[in-house]
Amino acid sequence: MKEERLKELLEKYYNGDTSLSEEEDLRKYFSGDDILDGYEAEKEIFSHYSCADVIPVPSADFEERIKKVVYDTEKNKSSISVRKRYIYILSSAAAILLLIGSYFLFFPQPKQEDTFSDPKLAYAETMRILNEVSVKLNKGTQALKPIGKIQIATLTGMRSIDRSAVIISKNLKRIKLFEQISTNENQINIRNNNK
Repeated sequence: MKEERLKELLEKYYNGDTSLSEEEDLRKYFSGDDILDGYEAEKEIFSHYSCADVIPVPSADFEERIKKVVYDTEKNKSSISVRKRYIYILSSAAAILLLIGSYFLFFPQPKQEDTFSDPKLAYAETMRILNEVSVKLNKGTQALKPIGKIQIATLTGMRSIDRSAVIISKNLKRIKLFEQISTNENQINIRNNNK
């Protein structure tokens, strides 16, 4: 085979444009011993093809069987993931219930003794508790008296600052009025000088 024809066939082969007869010509050429220099890699490729078994043509329902297997596999995966979620949720709930149950088991709640059978005793106990609360509230409000004094001092200071601001504002208005009057006089003088 001529080198030009060989290059043309190889180029068509690598592009996937060869016919069966052209591929057979390439196999026959590379199965021989008389090969041009530089085409040893192609000889390896085509000698492999000649030694390889013939690939059988798949049956008519081959594609449908593959689709069915893929569908079944995906279906099993989704059902497994749903099962895993339920297992995680149920195990978490069980762990929480065990913690709550162990808390009540190991830390029993003390019985409250806040009920009295004698109404006079209950009234006396209530008055004692209310008196304690009253004393503590009075102590708390006495601690707040210095804060009230600070607030009064702050308000007094703010009033004096407001008075000062009013005085400064009035004086600034007078200065602006004076500047306007002097500007108007200057403009009148300039007009009179120009006439």
